[in-house]
Amino acid sequence: MKSFQIKTRVNFGDNALDRLAEVPYKKILIVTDPFMAKSKNLNLILDPIKKAGKEYDIFQDIVPDPPIEKISLGVKKMLEYKPDAIVAVGGGSAIDSSKSIREFALRVDHYAEVGLIAIPTTSGTGSEVTSFAVVSDPAEQRKYPLVSWELTPDEAILDAELVKSVPPAITADTGMDVFTHALEACVSTDRSDFSTALAEKSIELVGVFLLRAYLDGNDTHARQKMHSASCLAGLAFNSASLGLNHGMAHQLGAKFHIPHGRANAMLLPHIIEFNSDINKHSKSQKEYLPAVKRYATVAQILGLSSYNEIMTVRSLVNWVQFMLKEMDIPLSISQMGTISEEEYFNAIDSMADAALEDGCTATNPRVPNKEDIIEIYKKLWK
Repeated sequence: MKSFQIKTRVNFGDNALDRLAEVPYKKILIVTDPFMAKSKNLNLILDPIKKAGKEYDIFQDIVPDPPIEKISLGVKKMLEYKPDAIVAVGGGSAIDSSKSIREFALRVDHYAEVGLIAIPTTSGTGSEVTSFAVVSDPAEQRKYPLVSWELTPDEAILDAELVKSVPPAITADTGMDVFTHALEACVSTDRSDFSTALAEKSIELVGVFLLRAYLDGNDTHARQKMHSASCLAGLAFNSASLGLNHGMAHQLGAKFHIPHGRANAMLLPHIIEFNSDINKHSKSQKEYLPAVKRYATVAQILGLSSYNEIMTVRSLVNWVQFMLKEMDIPLSISQMGTISEEEYFNAIDSMADAALEDGCTATNPRVPNKEDIIEIYKKLWK
């Protein structure tokens, strides 16, 4: 038996942040990063809280790829302040940190049921509706995905005003993260009709609105649609899980600090080829791997070629590479110019081991071995 459940209330559209004045909490801990704490956008959060006469404090010690040490500081702050709700404001790092802080603090002292409201300021991770969080151990150069229903936020607030100032490069990285979430959910071995419906709608929105949002950050309609796409993809992979793309991207982020969405985007053409067993040299086959049909459906949603299986999968790979080029995302590690060839190749073996152990890899449609992963990492260099 399978099941599908959505825990999070999603508030979206015009004036969505007004929900903060209505929530049934009186003492709020806002968790965010130093940049957001100094930004004028924080007033969009504080104004409805103040208007409703709620008490609040701010924990602003959040950094990218949240390390265990910062989570510990947040736990200490929460146990001292004892809020009845946490409001997470930021990208995936702020939301993941808030999930972890609440979880660990309440294990130390379950003083009350504490609500969690997630307000994303990027359209990428979908963390505002998922039961996943990722924490880092810098000493081990590893990222650890945490999975628990208790991590899932109680509410999410999607307001395009908070993402209008996001720079084009981050819009590109996070937008391709959305696409990767949705695509991996579509082909996951744990997919269902319910998760696939959400993932396919996310893909449709990305295909129409990502480039628009990238080219004009003030296109509020495109921004809101990408916010919706991110949330839909989050709901999809929260049920279906992900795949090898994320399993390998986590290691690139932990070892070389490549932004998560960018690592996903760069890997994506290689993962599609691996999962479909179709590359630019392929000829028609009597039978294709199961993922091929699902990739073909995605290609059709994007309006790409559907002449035959080979051309359809190749058109999907070409579309991903086109998007990377249009948005100035490197197609290879060597193009980045920040990592030496020796340093990269020396890390491949340990990254392959970690990718095999990553929880996301377990639901990949084609079961990889270590040699497969090593070969994909090698291809990513050129």
